Amino acid sequence: MFEKLIEIKSYLEGKFYEREKEIEGLLVALLARQHMLLIGPAGTAKSLLSVELAKIIEEANYFQWLLTRFSTPEELFGPVSLKELEQGVYKRNTAGKLPEAHLAFVDEVFKANSAILNSLLTLINERLFYNNGHPVKTPLMTIVGASNEYPEEGEGLEALFDRFLLRYEVDYIADDQNFISMMKGSNSLTEAPSITLDELHDLQFQTSLVDVPDEVFQTLAEIRRKLRDEGIQPSDRRFKQSLSLIQAKAVLDQRDTAQLQDLLILQNTLWETPEQRDVVTDIVKEHAQDKVTTVLEQFKAEILDLLKYVNEVQSTHAVLETTKKLKEIEQDLTKLSKNNPDRDDISAMIKEVQEYRKNIAENILTL
Repeated sequence: MFEKLIEIKSYLEGKFYEREKEIEGLLVALLARQHMLLIGPAGTAKSLLSVELAKIIEEANYFQWLLTRFSTPEELFGPVSLKELEQGVYKRNTAGKLPEAHLAFVDEVFKANSAILNSLLTLINERLFYNNGHPVKTPLMTIVGASNEYPEEGEGLEALFDRFLLRYEVDYIADDQNFISMMKGSNSLTEAPSITLDELHDLQFQTSLVDVPDEVFQTLAEIRRKLRDEGIQPSDRRFKQSLSLIQAKAVLDQRDTAQLQDLLILQNTLWETPEQRDVVTDIVKEHAQDKVTTVLEQFKAEILDLLKYVNEVQSTHAVLETTKKLKEIEQDLTKLSKNNPDRDDISAMIKEVQEYRKNIAENILTL
């Protein structure tokens, strides 16, 4: 079953360009039975990603809806049964609606009005739907919420925003080659993998059994303390729920014991406002990410700045300066590789830098 997770992840990554983090988050959410929020402009494959995952899960009920300010409870929870109403019973027919879904996608989720909000909150948090005043247990595993923007203060949507343990910002495809590949649909003929609902339940059970060492708990306490120093205070409930994400990340990496690197998923969990996101990311990485990866990310950021500079300026001086700095980065990476001979990611970045230098050298004649 663990192999199926890898197949699903690889398939989705091949189909959706520049969505590796979101795909990882979606699978982690599914394994942990938590909820995920995608924030970004229309046309960034937010709904399509959920639809594709739902197709992979055999026998799963999938529900999808676009909310507006004028949406009614009937749209999400089903119409009132007229037959029951004749008997004085106010009961909804939930067939094909959210209360019977295993996986759901709710677009423009922050358009939920007061008539919908309370039932939605209870269903998301407790997996219960009150029908005719009686609590009904729902099969819901994960709701993926989507929005073009964050909820504004004073709209009474703070509780709904808090229900989404994982939060990701998505944008349009940045790389030209990825954009061209998306336009061509080069992976559209790849056969989709599948997993049964029973197999998924087994994986969710295995997730709950993942061992979390004391080192991870201690590091969580350190992260919490550092966040407080920055004025960021996620609730104790949010930290407690985050354990399931850490366990799910271990399962996704085919392990039965959590490691410090699994804490990296919390970059998408422990912030409450967009302004806090970068601070949370830095603190989590400081405690959970190995030093080599941190150095590689710094080099990557420097390389991207250089490429942006040479593309914008397009002068001989800019080309020569960029080429010189890329050569220095390549030399630093070579030294790093000698000290860490087992790190393939270093070798991969060296090849990238060499390719960038080659392309810049070829283009200098056109200036």
